[in-house]
Amino acid sequence: MGFTNVITIRPYRATDASVLTEIYTRSVTELGSRAYNPDQVGIWASLAPTAERFAELMDDGRLRLIAVDANDRAVAFCDLEADGHLHFLYALPELAGTGAVRILYDALEKAARDRNIAKLYSEASELAKGFLLKQGFHVVERRDFEVAGVPIHNYAVEKRLRPVT
Repeated sequence: MGFTNVITIRPYRATDASVLTEIYTRSVTELGSRAYNPDQVGIWASLAPTAERFAELMDDGRLRLIAVDANDRAVAFCDLEADGHLHFLYALPELAGTGAVRILYDALEKAARDRNIAKLYSEASELAKGFLLKQGFHVVERRDFEVAGVPIHNYAVEKRLRPVT
């Protein structure tokens, strides 16, 4: 389906909090098995913020962008903290490969440049790493750790938006 023709980017609204939990959980549980084993997917999904926690996080001054479909239904979201940290970049599984996440990311990067942020950085899953590398990020290091006794990993990635002075 051609989602890119109907995707609009808008700011987060307080009423979006519950759907962010759904997007996060569906993304992890339905796409996570492409790169992680069932125990890893389960522990990752268990870390999904509740709607209440999302409401708190999204009310702390960070940039919050929501991709919506033609019916103003949230289908993807991202955030950007003041120091350039990209914490969340999640989309409904049916958007995988449609270009919709690229539209959302492009809006985030434009906002970062408008804010004169020098560097974007994140802790990217195997799935997000591939996307972010295509956007010009590079891997700083692989991070291996455990959550509740389950070994899992992600990658510290970053992208310079302007030269170091």
